[in-house]
Amino acid sequence: MAARGGKSLRRRMVQGLVAYAVLVSIAVYAYGWIINERAEQLVWTSLLEAEFNHIEGRQALSAGERWADTETMLLFGDEPGSPLPAALEGMAPGLHDEVVFDGKEWAVLIREIDGQPWALALDIGDFERHEAYVAASVLGAMLVMVVLLGLAIGWGVDRLMRPMRLFAQAIAGLRPDRSGERIELPPDASAELAVIADALNDYIARNELYVQRERVFIDSMSHELRTPIAVIGGAAELAGAQPGVPEGARQQIARISRTGREIERLIALLLVLAKDPGRLAQASDRIDLAQLLPEIIDDHLPMARDKGLVVALEALLPCEILAPLPVVQAAIGNLLRNAIENSDSGRIDIRVEAGAVVIEDPGHGMTPEEISAIYARMARGGGGRERGGIGLDLISRLCEHLGWTLAISSRPGQGTTTRLDLSSARTGAGA
Repeated sequence: MAARGGKSLRRRMVQGLVAYAVLVSIAVYAYGWIINERAEQLVWTSLLEAEFNHIEGRQALSAGERWADTETMLLFGDEPGSPLPAALEGMAPGLHDEVVFDGKEWAVLIREIDGQPWALALDIGDFERHEAYVAASVLGAMLVMVVLLGLAIGWGVDRLMRPMRLFAQAIAGLRPDRSGERIELPPDASAELAVIADALNDYIARNELYVQRERVFIDSMSHELRTPIAVIGGAAELAGAQPGVPEGARQQIARISRTGREIERLIALLLVLAKDPGRLAQASDRIDLAQLLPEIIDDHLPMARDKGLVVALEALLPCEILAPLPVVQAAIGNLLRNAIENSDSGRIDIRVEAGAVVIEDPGHGMTPEEISAIYARMARGGGGRERGGIGLDLISRLCEHLGWTLAISSRPGQGTTTRLDLSSARTGAGA
């Protein structure tokens, strides 16, 4: 049976844990970046404020002293009439980070002194390059950590799921034809898995008792039912062969004989449904449909003649199948009986197409809604019994059990076509 569902539990757990690790890493990285930016601004502010205070203190002591720019720090606005660079014009007092002018990145602190804006700029280009290198290194380390963590998670989840996987394999290895089988858990199984295994083993034990009772019942009923049916059939044949039996009585004896055969086939069908499909091959027969169909038609000719129907069988080539003979006889015979009972007059055609027995009757036909209702009853096993034969629901269950297909098509007033596909049972010689 094909596995259902989507992703495996192992895959879901690994994906969930890896996704959690990725989200945590992103959150930590983002938090670190925010803290770094905040700390960087505090450092620049503290450094430039201290330098501004030093400049103001020196100018207070010596009004004519001027600031001397360095390679990394520039002062603007200290000379009267000296304008600020275009990149700094209009900036509010305070710290401005990552300001670009003269082809460099600067941290700029703007302060109002004597009603004029002064700007002290610190070259932070080298710092920003080192910061980008550190950020890339941290990001690379984070990716490596996530990969290693994903491998560790996969390994850990695999070890965690191993007892469950072995448990599933043990369940898959159970054979319905073997008694006494139980689920054995690996030593590292969890307590929860042990509870499930105990419950399943208890169910297996109870199911074995149930199957044993059913098997004993089926075997007993098979013998107990077939014996009286055989006696009735034999007695009917002997009674019909006696000289001087009135024609009316002979017809009733023949009816008893036919009904006995029908009951015997019905018993065979029920026994087939009670068996595992894999074991049916041991009880199957090699059947040539070219020889079997004429025999089935002969059994139903009296019923067809009574209704003025002609049953026509197209010329057949040898078509051999491997299946239980009583089941094939009952299935085809019941479909032919239904065709006769639902037709008033005309001709019923029977042919074999690629291992499928096709029966076309001249009956009243059915609407699509009526056919859908039949399929619905067949699907839920509620088709009931047709007169004198087994129901379509039982035939559909046999088809499902044996891998056959039953299809019905019809149009009102134009008859019904029934197709019983037995191609899955064809042997190599008949294929």
